[in-house]
Amino acid sequence: MQPSKSANDDPFREARQKKGVMKCPFEGEMITMLLRHDDVRRAAADWKQFSSDAPFCVPIPSEEEVRSVRQLPIEVDPPDHKEYRKLTEPFFLRAKNEQVVASVKQMIESVVDSFATGVAFDAVSQFALPIQSRAFTYLLDMPESEAQIWIKWGIHVFQPQEGETKRGSTLEAYLNEKFDSAESNPGEDFFSALTQAEFRGRKLTRDECMGFANLAFAGGRDTVIHSITSIIAWLAENPEALEFLREDTKRIALASEEFFRVFMPLTQIGRVCPEGAEIHGVKVAPGERIGLCWASANHDETVFKDPQKVMLDRRPNPHVSFGFRDHLCQGAAHARLVIRSMLEVLCRRNITIQVVEAVAHVEEAQEFTRTVGHSALKVCFHRHEDEVS
Repeated sequence: MQPSKSANDDPFREARQKKGVMKCPFEGEMITMLLRHDDVRRAAADWKQFSSDAPFCVPIPSEEEVRSVRQLPIEVDPPDHKEYRKLTEPFFLRAKNEQVVASVKQMIESVVDSFATGVAFDAVSQFALPIQSRAFTYLLDMPESEAQIWIKWGIHVFQPQEGETKRGSTLEAYLNEKFDSAESNPGEDFFSALTQAEFRGRKLTRDECMGFANLAFAGGRDTVIHSITSIIAWLAENPEALEFLREDTKRIALASEEFFRVFMPLTQIGRVCPEGAEIHGVKVAPGERIGLCWASANHDETVFKDPQKVMLDRRPNPHVSFGFRDHLCQGAAHARLVIRSMLEVLCRRNITIQVVEAVAHVEEAQEFTRTVGHSALKVCFHRHEDEVS
């Protein structure tokens, strides 16, 4: 019998069951949040009524204050989205390349081994952040030493950095420097590919290049980090889960999808309604935004049996943690590779985990409060002699 312990609370349950929507203000803007699984997927597939063609407005709250460019390809609709997406797809598909897979697994193995001493360490800054950063260098075909720069940025690239005059300026300065270097001395890396890429017969503009890179560095950073720490904390509380996975490591694939479902780091994503909309009797005016609440959809009791429980062998598992339809997350294969590799190493090395101190990262809005990963997570890894081959 596989473990099925409760996960974090679902703050959207009552509103989802009663109304299906929740109106919530974010920085003075009232957002109508779609809460039900079917509604979220239907809206995600209907780009004409619920458009992504809105610079700075896909994230909630919007990001005019932290970046100067439209993120690509996420902030455009089809057919532009599909054509833009093709330009960077080869790099994100590297997560399925045998050499990259082997490098990520070897790297995570070395990190786990370095901490498998029983001595406490911070699983956020010393474990999750370096793993995400180093794995990302393999994805972008860049020197692993570059990760040391990214690690200094912390969990999220839009957090205020020392000496910044504007939030996000450190990232933009770094990206501009990399594109300047790639233009003068091109190689095989992500930045070089963008400087040489064409869109409908013309070279990409610098803003377009910056839009791709901004999304790559901002979109999958804190999400992967929070996923790692959420899983580490849950495994510490449920040691029988690692035993369950050790018995048959083929279970790791299903377990990873369940972790993505219950520990969804991104609460929601925005869409603009050009012509307005009406959802369960709630009217959205033309030009206003709605929120596709992935976190609520992943706990919809009409789709998932006992959604508050972590069922490591849950099947089927139609979670929407990587989006749905056209805007399916480009970094999904990368996230899956990192999480599955981590679980494989923890199983193979026969690690048990002890939490010493945990500081939750809490997302607070007027209508809900939600725990999303950790700001700090002090843990010990204890390695046992009977390794799994």
